[in-house]
Amino acid sequence: MSVSSPTFPVGSFTREAFAAHLERVKHLPAWWLDRKRAAYERFAALPMPKRTDEGWRFSNFGALTLAGFSPAVGSELARASAPGFAAKASLTFVNNRAVARTGAAPAGVIFETLQNALLKHGDLVKAHLLTQPSKLGSDKFAALHEAFLEDGAFVHVAKGVEVADVLAVFHQAEGQGLAVFPHTLVVAEENAKVTVADFFSSTAGGFACGGNDLYAGHGAQVTYVAMQDWSRDTLSFQFNATVARRDAKVLSLNLHAGARQARHESFSQLQAPGAHSEMLALTVAHGTQEFDQRTLQIHQAPNTGSNLLYKNVLLDTAKTIFSGLIVVDPDAQKTDAYQSNRNLMLSDDAEAHSLPGLEIQANDVRCTHGATSARVDREQEFYLEARGIKPAQAKELLVFGFFEEVLGKIENEALHDTLTEIIRQKFKE
Repeated sequence: MSVSSPTFPVGSFTREAFAAHLERVKHLPAWWLDRKRAAYERFAALPMPKRTDEGWRFSNFGALTLAGFSPAVGSELARASAPGFAAKASLTFVNNRAVARTGAAPAGVIFETLQNALLKHGDLVKAHLLTQPSKLGSDKFAALHEAFLEDGAFVHVAKGVEVADVLAVFHQAEGQGLAVFPHTLVVAEENAKVTVADFFSSTAGGFACGGNDLYAGHGAQVTYVAMQDWSRDTLSFQFNATVARRDAKVLSLNLHAGARQARHESFSQLQAPGAHSEMLALTVAHGTQEFDQRTLQIHQAPNTGSNLLYKNVLLDTAKTIFSGLIVVDPDAQKTDAYQSNRNLMLSDDAEAHSLPGLEIQANDVRCTHGATSARVDREQEFYLEARGIKPAQAKELLVFGFFEEVLGKIENEALHDTLTEIIRQKFKE
């Protein structure tokens, strides 16, 4: 007597929908199509998260669904770039399809759509695209992302090449109830240097399930800035995997501003001596928004460092969740790791949950972690108001003072100003 395997929810992402997706990408390499088929089988075989899962502690399950979304099949409409930021080289994607590009990549740089890269640079893509395992609880959604990933951006910087200008990628969703699967892959070879900016936006509610891979070779420097401003009716997942090799430095900053419910998972691996990862995030949570942030810093070699600083501002009845873990392997002596989550409460009805953690298997390390939640100091507000500044403006000034510790780490002035403007607009909604 055979025993059938359990059937788990697939929602709108049925086998028929997946078959239609495969038909659209059938011109891509066979190895990639095989990986996509395997990913769909994992997705279909995995259960939805449960309240008892530690990786989903405090999460809202009430609106977590895979039903009611239509996989987007592209758009011919090109949209304008994010306000206040004009890149010399950019790619724009609307509904999973590349619709526009500006400028040209400098010498020694490949700045292409993922589909073109799969066809022209298959070995490079195969070595780095979605090669790191999902470790933070969203295995089902990560498999869904790989299965339905249609196109994205590919950045490759050759050995010793330094890119002065920002390479920008705009991911946009147009239409109610659509599902999009953005992805950006950045590979910096030995002693290369590059800054990449991702912008996410939409005009209506839908489902966004995105990812990015960052690889920094020996001595490379990678700066990655992501600005998430999906529609307030969007359910969002975003997965980051960072690999840093010997003496490499990776700085990633994620601004979370949009979506109804957004989960962001960031997994950073320090694989060789001298590697360093700086993991930064800013969140503006208001209304009934929920932002769920899960992080993992793994030190696998001696003399590595990581610094995580996540700052959240909460208004109304918004909710944030931070759960982070630093892991130090037995051979990773002289590790220097830091993890901090700080929450600024602008409402008595908002919720901030913080769960920092350490798992240390070496005996010569320096690791610290902590979390704080506090309200704006009334004396500071009074000081500003006494000088003729209105209460709302006073709060905004104090919030930017709170955020500047992170914003100040962005060396590119245009990027700094764009992040600032997005945050400012959130306070006007």
